[in-house]
Amino acid sequence: MVKRELAQKLFREGYNCCQSVFGAFADELGLTKEKAMKIASPFGAGFGKLREVCGAVTGMCMVAGYMKGYTNPTDKEGKIATYKLVQDMCNEFKKEQGSYICREMLKLKPGEDLPEPAVRDENYYKSRPCLSACALAANIATKYIFK
Repeated sequence: MVKRELAQKLFREGYNCCQSVFGAFADELGLTKEKAMKIASPFGAGFGKLREVCGAVTGMCMVAGYMKGYTNPTDKEGKIATYKLVQDMCNEFKKEQGSYICREMLKLKPGEDLPEPAVRDENYYKSRPCLSACALAANIATKYIFK
């Protein structure tokens, strides 16, 4: 199964957007599905449902960091390469989705959402860009990191 389809499948199973993208790459990251889902769990719905940076984008960037990130704080070239990779991926996401801010993507005002997760039914999936955001983030991660 290609990563975009796996990310969408995970989202339809009830995982948040960050878990869906990060979890789609668990094998490549050397993580169990359970460990990947636990690591990514706080970042769904724009960082703990604060509706900031889209969780799918966060998951995509977490994959980038895990696979291409730097570890030495004095590695200037590593920092530049990592930041450029993230900027390029996020810019591509924004070009396709219109934004990488969850609140903007959902057309919500600050404070207009509750901490409880939304009920997921077919209307939920049809009315939100989340499935397409998960697919796009997984595609971009594949393109920039694994090809």
